[in-house]
Amino acid sequence: MTTKNTTRRVVIASFLAASATLLGLPQAQAADTVLLNASYDVTRELFKDINPVFEADWKKRTGETINVNQSHGGSSKQARSVADGMEASVVTMNQANDIDILVERGMVAADWAKKFPNGAAPFYSTVVYLVRKGNPKQIKTWDDLAKPGVQVIIPNPKTSGNGRYTFLAAWGSVLKKGGNEAQARELVGKIFKNVPILDAGGRGATTTFTQREIGDVLITFENEVNLVRAEFGDKFDVVYPATSILAESPVAVVDKVVDKRNLRKQATGYLNFLYSEEGQEIIAKHSLRPRSEKAFKKYNANFRQISLFSVDELFGGWKAAQKKFFDDGGEFDKIYNK
Repeated sequence: MTTKNTTRRVVIASFLAASATLLGLPQAQAADTVLLNASYDVTRELFKDINPVFEADWKKRTGETINVNQSHGGSSKQARSVADGMEASVVTMNQANDIDILVERGMVAADWAKKFPNGAAPFYSTVVYLVRKGNPKQIKTWDDLAKPGVQVIIPNPKTSGNGRYTFLAAWGSVLKKGGNEAQARELVGKIFKNVPILDAGGRGATTTFTQREIGDVLITFENEVNLVRAEFGDKFDVVYPATSILAESPVAVVDKVVDKRNLRKQATGYLNFLYSEEGQEIIAKHSLRPRSEKAFKKYNANFRQISLFSVDELFGGWKAAQKKFFDDGGEFDKIYNK
């Protein structure tokens, strides 16, 4: 027996199909596959270039039309948004800790780092300094950031992976020179005393420095400073400290979402594309350090040699670092509240 609701659905479906035909549109268009990539602040331009190339490649290889949408914000803020219901098929973050949050919520597999090469990090970067033209404050080292009268722009480590990497880079610079925890705490405390504004994410911090013209130095990812210089020309210089931190950008399929929407094949294909030579070349063009030796050599001029230390090496991994430094009541709260 046909119900009124069933009849209504049949009528609506017929109307939509007829409308598509009258407009000359393929009826399959309404069913195009859509992926959402939840990513961090400073990858907007990267994925804006990657997505259409992947879409064309996927169409050529499978015959399926696919559209990839982007969502950007502070890395940890993005992770919380996905945990709270944003239906991202994949996450492309700037630290492993933000993916582990989704593991704890049962949304991502516990072994996500083994699903793709290089610990599921298809590219990496580091944090460097962007200073005003001529470097009037002569900022060259992490110690220089702690000097009186220097305004330092850093995003909030509570909401931004960029901010956390900067915090750990400064702390680690002391340890790499043979200093102790107390000396590292003192340096980082002085640096954050020089921070006038804590933006939520890296792109907000960039706007504060470049457009609002606040601060003497912006600490941010290498690819972001190159993007700023490309946009603003000779208004800024880049300074590389002697040591900095290895900032890997891990990726993962959001199992809970792709299983619900039957998108595992497409989501996995999208992340695999990041490792392809085509994907790696786009990554290198955007001044992110690729895993491909071929792409790295081709764009070697974008990457200066710098001594990098990892979160695992100095801090016992991201879980330990998060608990010690960035959880409520941790080192950052003690330093900043003081």
